[in-house]
Amino acid sequence: MSPADSGPWWRGAVIYQVYPRSFADGNGDGIGDVAGIRSRLGYLATLGVDAIWFSPWYPSPMADAGYDVADYRDIDPVFGTLVEVEALIAEAHAVGIRTIVDVVPNHCSDAHPWFRAALAGGPDAPERELFWFRPGRGPDGDQRPTDWVGEFGGPTWTRTTDPDGRPGDWYLHLFAPEQPDFNWDHPRVRAEFEDVLRFWFDRGVDGIRIDSAGLLVKDATLPEVTADRPHPFHDLDGVHEIYRDWRRIADAYPGERALIGEVWLPDRQRFAAYLRPDELHAAFNFDFLGCAWDAAALRESIDGTLHAHAPVGAPATWVLSNHDVTRHVTRYGRADTTFSFAAKREGIPTDLELGTRRARAAALLSLSLPGAAYVYQGEELGLWEVEDIPYELRQDPMWERSGRIDPGRDGCRVPLPWSGESPPFGFGPDGAQATPWLPQPADWKDRTADAQAGDDRSMLELYRAAIAVRRAEPALGDGPMAWLPAPDGVLAFRRDPGFACAVNLSTVAVPLPPHTGRLLASGPLDDDLLPPDTAVWLRTAPESA
Repeated sequence: MSPADSGPWWRGAVIYQVYPRSFADGNGDGIGDVAGIRSRLGYLATLGVDAIWFSPWYPSPMADAGYDVADYRDIDPVFGTLVEVEALIAEAHAVGIRTIVDVVPNHCSDAHPWFRAALAGGPDAPERELFWFRPGRGPDGDQRPTDWVGEFGGPTWTRTTDPDGRPGDWYLHLFAPEQPDFNWDHPRVRAEFEDVLRFWFDRGVDGIRIDSAGLLVKDATLPEVTADRPHPFHDLDGVHEIYRDWRRIADAYPGERALIGEVWLPDRQRFAAYLRPDELHAAFNFDFLGCAWDAAALRESIDGTLHAHAPVGAPATWVLSNHDVTRHVTRYGRADTTFSFAAKREGIPTDLELGTRRARAAALLSLSLPGAAYVYQGEELGLWEVEDIPYELRQDPMWERSGRIDPGRDGCRVPLPWSGESPPFGFGPDGAQATPWLPQPADWKDRTADAQAGDDRSMLELYRAAIAVRRAEPALGDGPMAWLPAPDGVLAFRRDPGFACAVNLSTVAVPLPPHTGRLLASGPLDDDLLPPDTAVWLRTAPESA
């Protein structure tokens, strides 16, 4: 029995993130779509995942890869139709896979009907109350209302032009100018998103992933960001009322519907507040994602995560990569193995062989910790960050808005390689040779799904084996863990009944913990020694033995 079946599914599931634009192309136009996802459901079923989380697929001008939503109740034609999505949900359920859709509540697209009406109607348009329109500072109103810095860098206000051609008010956008922020103080905004949740739950989705979950509520007095007062738009207390309302909606549906938040917060107690029993079911663990490949740091992150979740009874989540961050094969091959947006730069040296070895060990670590595990598409293939995308082909607004300092997120969004010896690596249907929307490296010929299938040494077969063991082991998924004695630089813990994991992050081989058998290793073992940057799953005697 899968650990995800021993309690609410979201407490111990393995959840696979699909970035639709880059997963698989069903119609041969070089862009991933719903038809492509449907054609690869068998691959995901064989991988053994419990659920799929789909990044946004809504109608969008694609100023931010679909996170600028024009209509929350439809599908962008580039991806397919709502009818196809409904079929995908049903087909996934038929092979035992649950579905999670991405909802973006902080902001919409400047092509959203509400925002278009707000601009077209001028200063007195009632739709302006649904956003943050404010007059500018200075005698001519030509200065921004605040000096807030956006989540992509750069200013957070853009000035409008009134219907008569004169300069008008400014509107707030914490991300790109094409992504105006909703005013969550307005009841119409709250009612709209409650209806959006019902729309997708009515179509059978099992969960909602909430983008930028901590940003919705703003301080209406618009104070500047200073160290001596609460932040004006990060993690304001009023956001919890919104999620309590959403939880009541989710709980009204059968089948254990889940709300999963994207919550970037350094304060673990503030983070855990989102997971109280009447709010979100789970949230992404970015502390673990950004942690160094260092035993002491990882142990502190694991302990801190479990300690913060325990008082609210929520499951931990373990994430190594996603569509926003540098792929961990690349990160783990660098001198600095942490991740932060502030530190992203071009040209950082990477040892991909070392990064791959560590990524294999990290997979066994993350899949054996208590709670749910997330797999970002392509990590099961051992894909690295593509860092040489030509400037003219980059599409992520983070690249331009950072003044071309941050290389952006395109490198982790490159279309997957499925088969063949050269691009497009089977990304499209048989015989299709359309150029994928981002270029694939020729070196991925050894990383295709076909090349790895059946090769016990491959990353793909390691993930398949690990997820199969996880399903079979009653100790894994949700539940307790206990640390075992271990040398410096080594993590070792047990999960009862009868399971242990050891990860060697040191530079020397170390003895294996006491065990009665070996279940799986991320790399070759040296008799009873665990080599550096290697993890092993062990069968252990019952605790009472």
